[in-house]
Amino acid sequence: MTPGPNALVARPATTHNAPMRTKDNGALTPDVASGSDGDGAVQPAATGVPWKSVALPSEHGGWSLTAEPAVLGLVVAWSWPGLALGVAAMVAFVARTPIKLVLVDRWRHRWLPRTRLAAKIAATELAFFALLVTYAVAEGAPGFLLPLAVAAPLVALELWFDMRSRGRRLIPELAGSVGIGSIATAIALADGASDKLAWGLWVVIAARSLAAIPYVRTQISRTKSQPGPLWHSDLAQVIAVAVAVAAAIADIVPVAAATVIVVLAVVHALAVRMSPRPAMVIGLQEMALGIAVIATTATAIHLA
Repeated sequence: MTPGPNALVARPATTHNAPMRTKDNGALTPDVASGSDGDGAVQPAATGVPWKSVALPSEHGGWSLTAEPAVLGLVVAWSWPGLALGVAAMVAFVARTPIKLVLVDRWRHRWLPRTRLAAKIAATELAFFALLVTYAVAEGAPGFLLPLAVAAPLVALELWFDMRSRGRRLIPELAGSVGIGSIATAIALADGASDKLAWGLWVVIAARSLAAIPYVRTQISRTKSQPGPLWHSDLAQVIAVAVAVAAAIADIVPVAAATVIVVLAVVHALAVRMSPRPAMVIGLQEMALGIAVIATTATAIHLA
């Protein structure tokens, strides 16, 4: 459903998993002074819950990592059903916030005013999501549901971690980001693109995510003067390059797409050894690199 690039706006680990205590009046009190719940979201009061606190994602980088596969798919294979799928991906990303709150509260055996509001918002967004997918099924070429089905276990894994307030760990972040890459393949298939081209788009997005998320996590830790072993990021770059190069050799992705992944990995390897930059600068850098990956891949496909 959604990616998990929470590291782009990572917070200190002491606030992520802070348990909540329930007072006699039903209000929740965090065990830390930050006023956040178990996954870093601000805990609204027991009454008069602000809808923004349960409806809007706090992961700023998630917007970009969700939009990238949708944009890549549409640039390579534009269609109205594809556009519906791209919008559905963004709706799913937004819906993850209220869904996560409902899952967390039910896991902790509580039903609060924020839970009711989150459930209503999630139901509305999921209904819109279903409408968009239904339109795509009716108007698009057959077969595009397969990549979404393949990605479903990754989405389920991310939500399982979310439910347990562990969504900011590496595994769910990678699962969400790689899973959302399936939307690029679905969009291409909905327009009738070849299987090789469509699935190759997912490979490019997966390699981009594998390189970006561990790098960003390391950089964010360094900006907070926390331990951030460089080898975590370096290993991720090696894996991303290996995936991209192997796909290029197998003629699944264009050589240019593999080349831009190599360039991205080199940039990460150099940047992680420089003085840490503010989170906003890191986010803008990753957005620019994401645009470069999309532009290079789409251009190579159109020129082939």
